[in-house]
Amino acid sequence: MLSLFRKLATDIVERDFSHVSAGTPISELGIDSLGLLEIIGSMEREFHVQIPDESLGGVQTISDLISLVEAQRART
Repeated sequence: MLSLFRKLATDIVERDFSHVSAGTPISELGIDSLGLLEIIGSMEREFHVQIPDESLGGVQTISDLISLVEAQRART
C-alpha cells in the first residue's frame, strides 16, 4: 500500500515521492490539504472504502493513513 501512496502522491502533486517511508510525516512532504484529499479520495476509490472525515484528524504519517485505509478495508 505504501507503493500505491507513492504513486498517487507523485501523480497528483507532480513530485517524486519514491523515497518516502511509511513513517514519514505527511506534513514534511509539502502536500497541501487539497492534494492530500485527492490522494485519500484516490485510495478510497482504489480499495472501495469510505473513510469518515472525522477519522482523518489523527493522521500524521503515511503509516497512519495506510492503517486507516486497511481498517476500513477490514470492515467491508
